[in-house]
Amino acid sequence: MKRIGLFGGSFDPVHNGHVLVARAALEELSLDRLFIVPAARSPFKPEQQPAPADARLLLLHVAFAGCDDCEIDPQEIERDGVSYSIDTIRAYAGRYPEAKLHYLIGADHVPTLPQWREAADLAKRAEFVVVPRPGQAVAEFPELFRGQALRGWPFEVSSSAIRERLRLG
Repeated sequence: MKRIGLFGGSFDPVHNGHVLVARAALEELSLDRLFIVPAARSPFKPEQQPAPADARLLLLHVAFAGCDDCEIDPQEIERDGVSYSIDTIRAYAGRYPEAKLHYLIGADHVPTLPQWREAADLAKRAEFVVVPRPGQAVAEFPELFRGQALRGWPFEVSSSAIRERLRLG
């Protein structure tokens, strides 16, 4: 059975931490392929105006150029509007019907999973892989959801901190 990883996010901007997460996931989960799926717009950050999609895609291609088992997938950007994980997971389930899908999320998203669009269907279709934050315990998965945390992680870097540093000069 194929093992497919999905790594969604705004990637605004992409940074070395994203690449390290991807490599850790490929190794720890024995993934056959990891798809990097940048969001057009996050449903949890409606006020945030991300950098232009073409710039984020270009930077993702540069950042992941050395990762042979990674592929940048612009499907959420091409759909435009708010990006919902269930739509992406359904697309991959259709494309790889026999594969096991692993969806990478930050530890801060674990408690919010029941609020995600079509959460019950989402819980059935993918196993969640949590990227822990430094110094924070990973919350237990809500009812219906299953998954695991990446071992040998965390790494202290975030896109929001990078954006703030750039804003401050």
